[in-house]
Amino acid sequence: MPQVHHRFADIQGRRLFYREAGPADAPALVLLHGFPTSSFMFRDLMPRLADGYRLIAPDHLGFGFSDAPGVDDFDYTFDALTDLTAGLLDHLGLDRYALYVQDYGAPIGWRLALRTPEAVTAIVTQNGNAYDEGFVEDFWRPVWAYQEDRSPKNEEAIRQALSLDLIKWQYVTGAPDESLVSPDTWHHDFQQVSRPGNDLVQLQLFRDYATNSPLYPRVHEYFRAHQPPLLAVWGRDDPIFGPDGARAFARDNPKAEVHLQDGGHFLLETGLDEVVPLMRKFLGAHVGAR
Repeated sequence: MPQVHHRFADIQGRRLFYREAGPADAPALVLLHGFPTSSFMFRDLMPRLADGYRLIAPDHLGFGFSDAPGVDDFDYTFDALTDLTAGLLDHLGLDRYALYVQDYGAPIGWRLALRTPEAVTAIVTQNGNAYDEGFVEDFWRPVWAYQEDRSPKNEEAIRQALSLDLIKWQYVTGAPDESLVSPDTWHHDFQQVSRPGNDLVQLQLFRDYATNSPLYPRVHEYFRAHQPPLLAVWGRDDPIFGPDGARAFARDNPKAEVHLQDGGHFLLETGLDEVVPLMRKFLGAHVGAR
């Protein structure tokens, strides 16, 4: 079994944690996680691909084992998280790479692609949204309300997303068999978001998520102009980003390949055996392998 290394790098005065696996001279694949998890979500995927790819999976600032400065010490925005990710990739000497984006990883990945489109060799989006029709309204309604009005009532509603029950809900809803999802996942994430002050970090990112939908038209233009090879492999029963968001990629990118899989938001927890062959075939066709 290929080894996965666990490393830190100092980027712009912040200590970022990242997992790395695979040969240094292999095509690079950058794995960008979502809320409320970390690179921990890629713990099983990385060994399955490390024979042919150099895999880099960072923890965003405020998540996992990366630094988590308070909101008074860092302005948590998706632009700022993208700056740090770009800094890490530069530190590692990566100027050509494929992207795997999920949830929060998607708006970070889209910003990277818009900044340096020539760097992105291919994109795998696993429930990583880029279209308004991907939003499942029942989930997003309280988020939108909080973005518009930060009243105590709206804040209390959105804080439920940081509870153990709601984090578990993200993992098991849509899973074909709930017993396949390890409780380690939601307990690990809950422990991280429960650190003192991290609730305010997450609330700030909930607010800044409002900047992502207005960015979508530029992302769509990027798809049309550059036509990056794109694999949308999507848990069809995701209660956060629905399958219409996956289908929409084909509208703007003729090189989009869409697969709706039996699973939910965290598809890798139950669908790894189906996702890996799809990724190997896709990446092999478009970026090669070592």
